[in-house]
Amino acid sequence: MIHLNWENRKTMKQLKCVHADAKKFVVNNKLTPGKIYDVKNETNEFYFIIDNSKRIGGFRKEYFDEIN
Repeated sequence: MIHLNWENRKTMKQLKCVHADAKKFVVNNKLTPGKIYDVKNETNEFYFIIDNSKRIGGFRKEYFDEIN
């Protein structure tokens, strides 16, 4: 039940959104290209970030670049 406290977890890393052009889903109201987001959890396909709604959302890795 790790998902219940993701919002309060330590930030793992930061990502910069490179685009919000999804083929199947509407993500342009949750992500802003050029904005920096905090990663709270990560899987092989998804980053779980605090999105524009100030809630945790899972997004495919193709929308982001890692900040060094």
